[in-house]
Amino acid sequence: MKKKVLLMGKSGSGKTSMRSVIFANCTARDTRCLGATVDVERSHIRFPGGLVLNLWDCSGQDALMESCFTGRRGGVFQDVAALVYVFDVESRDLEKDMHYYQSCLEAILRSSPAASIFCLVHKMDLVPEEQRDPVFAEREDDLLRLSRPLECACFRTSIWDETLYRAWSSVVCQLLPNVRQLEEDLSAFARIIEAEEVLLFESTTFLVIAHYQHGERRDARGAERISNIMRQFRLSCGKLAAAFQSMEVRNSHFAAFINAFTSNTCVMVVMSDPAIPSAAILINIRNAGRHFEKLERPEGPEHNLLAS
Repeated sequence: MKKKVLLMGKSGSGKTSMRSVIFANCTARDTRCLGATVDVERSHIRFPGGLVLNLWDCSGQDALMESCFTGRRGGVFQDVAALVYVFDVESRDLEKDMHYYQSCLEAILRSSPAASIFCLVHKMDLVPEEQRDPVFAEREDDLLRLSRPLECACFRTSIWDETLYRAWSSVVCQLLPNVRQLEEDLSAFARIIEAEEVLLFESTTFLVIAHYQHGERRDARGAERISNIMRQFRLSCGKLAAAFQSMEVRNSHFAAFINAFTSNTCVMVVMSDPAIPSAAILINIRNAGRHFEKLERPEGPEHNLLAS
């Protein structure tokens, strides 16, 4: 279940920095030391459901971009499951950026017409906060129009906040073969234990791959903020030569438990009763983890959590 993902964009747009933050245990501050991608850097990341993300980080230098479009670098646009195109929001040559993006779309239409398209308007932290909504809305309108007849999903991103996790969680969830079953069974698990909220993370990247929340969602970016916080906390543990295994947080309003769930995932369970015993929740997490471990196999179980 290998899915090819192209990460493309003009040189200096921030592709390699975001890849390093999400997939290579690099902090935003550490990316200042990274050099430009010279050719194509490939990496493989394993996710639940048998998914292996075959990520191609393609150089944004003019000569290499042109060689991809003319076919001299054969195979770049073949068998692509998703194209992630990165735009520097402060680019001084937006016209060339759009030209290269349209050239990518033409190549995708010829070689991989079923590929999903994601556009990331990156480095939004450089835009004054009061201008971010109108700047992104204008850029999104342009990209949706230029992408026709293909459809694209647009995200504003920055390596300095949770927006990057939201975008890449959407990319991964689009590719997961059993994401609907994961969401259904996670919801069933949450209802059985009467949880206020349950989040399922990929254990290496801490990207959210399924989410349940009781009632109306209060914070649209809450899950991604937790991804960002937990990723930074785990990196801090690593610098102290300590391995993160679990966490428990309580106050007068709730109790939250973050724990290993399956071989590829971690789970966060939030209970509205702050006095609930830790042992009861951890037993439920361990028992449900056995079911989700089976669900991660490519064939998956033939029954849902409620039936089991």
